[in-house]
Order: sequence, then structure tokens, then C-alpha cells
Amino acid sequence: MRRNEKAPPSRLQALSIMPKPLGVIAGGGTLPLRVVQAASALGRPVHIVVLEGHGAAAAYAGLSHVTLRWGLAAQMLSWLKQHGVKEVVLAGTVARPSLLSLRPDAASMKLLGRIGRAAFNGDDSILRAVMKVLAEEGFEVVGAQALLAGLLPDAALLAGSMPDDVARADIARGLVVCHAIGAVDVGQAVVVQQGLVLGVEAIEGTDALILRAGALRREGPAPILVKALKPTQSTLADLPTIGPRTVESARAAGLRGLAFRAGGTILLERATTIAAAEAASIFLLAFNPSEYSQGDLA
Repeated sequence: MRRNEKAPPSRLQALSIMPKPLGVIAGGGTLPLRVVQAASALGRPVHIVVLEGHGAAAAYAGLSHVTLRWGLAAQMLSWLKQHGVKEVVLAGTVARPSLLSLRPDAASMKLLGRIGRAAFNGDDSILRAVMKVLAEEGFEVVGAQALLAGLLPDAALLAGSMPDDVARADIARGLVVCHAIGAVDVGQAVVVQQGLVLGVEAIEGTDALILRAGALRREGPAPILVKALKPTQSTLADLPTIGPRTVESARAAGLRGLAFRAGGTILLERATTIAAAEAASIFLLAFNPSEYSQGDLA
């Protein structure tokens, strides 16, 4: 070997610079696939656990994936460990199953036992308990936003007209209510019209909330959906989400605006969502909470 020629990396050095495999526990919607595509573009091997009844296994054809139900959680973790996964993204929509429907095997029953009383609380409590168990099993939970740039918009009016004084007051009112229901781990969204709370989000989800609240619409300036993180919520999973489907639900229900907390809400299919809001004459606002306190708007 010549004096200035570098020696080839040893096997140990080569292993140390290989991209780390990523695990994705995939629910419904387009977000999990976008995470998979982003990680693959970075050269990372990706291994996907598709949640049966939630995610679409066909979307991951040709990729390393397995389809399992929640009740086989121990098998999920074992499969990820077999593929050398240390980092996991929890992404996609999931309808929370009843405990009776889980039908866990013996190993998964032990995992559920470690989640404990949190299984009977709200979604954020469960997620925190799940992430604690994942950490104990040697996994690090990574937020989808770590792989997808621009997923959490900064404060800006993204579509439609700037909210008027009535709309600003409704956003401020909605933010207060979101904090109240979030503090007891109930939901992340509320629909407000002229100061009246037409509905709050619970287990039914945002789209069902919008349609239910739309049926209660009053005369005058139309309702607004407000979405925000729960006060103590982790930003690694189950962030509030807005997408084309949300805009379509808002259009069908006669809402005039969608307002969501900047930096803490996922905007899916950004260009498509903004175009749909513009076409429906619905404003799309990523807001800074400090600018929408009820005291400042009084």
C-alpha cells in the first residue's frame, strides 16, 4: 500500500457507518408511507409493522413488513428486534380498540400488564405508557417530523382570508376549550361559532366532530375548527393532524375556517390541503397561541 493511500475500513468501522434500520408502526392514512419513503431516501433500511384493521398492508408491498393486531404486541417487538431496529416511529390513524378485542397472547399480556392503569385512561396517557415500555425494551421513539421537513407548519395564514374579529375571538375561545379538554386527556379539537361551543372531540375523531357540529350550526358567521396539542402531550406521537379529508369535512359541514397550533400540528399533503381550502373558501391558519389569548382580544 502506498504511503498516502488510505486503508480500507475495517468490518467494525463499516458496520458503524451503515445507516441504522428504522421501525415504523403503521396505522391508517398516508403519513406512515411518507415516513417510510423519507427514511428509504436517506438510505435507511425500514421495517414496517402494519396494524391490522388500521393500516393498509398493500401500500407496503415489496417492502419489509408484517401485519399484526395490537394483541400480538410482543410479536411486533420481537420482529423489530430480529431486524436490528432500535428507533421506531409511531405514525398513522388508529381507532382505539376495546380491551376485550385485543385477544393478547401470553407474552403480550405481560406487556399490557406493564402499561397498567394507563390502559383505562386517555390516548396521551396510553401513548406515554407505551413509549415507556418501548424504552424499557431498548427502543427509542422518533417523531415523524424528524424525517419529514415542513410537516409542522410555522405560524402563517396558509389559505383563505385573514380571520376577522369574530373569527379571532372564536379561535381564542377554542384554544381555551382545547386546553381544558386536553388537560383531562379527552381530545385535541373543538368547533366554535360566535363564542358557542358546538362540539368537542372525543373518541369519534375530528371528521366526525366536524360533521356533528355542522348540524348544530347557527345563523351568522360560520363555525371554526380549532386544534391544539394537549397541555402535557408528547410531540413524538399522535400530534393533531389536518389534511385534505379535514378540509372536505369542513366544506360539507359549512365551516369557514380551520385553525391549528403552529409548530405542533401535522399538515398532511400540504399543497393538496391548501389548494382544497382555497377552492372551498375556507381559511387555513397555523396560529401562535400567544396571539390568541382571550384577554388580548377582549
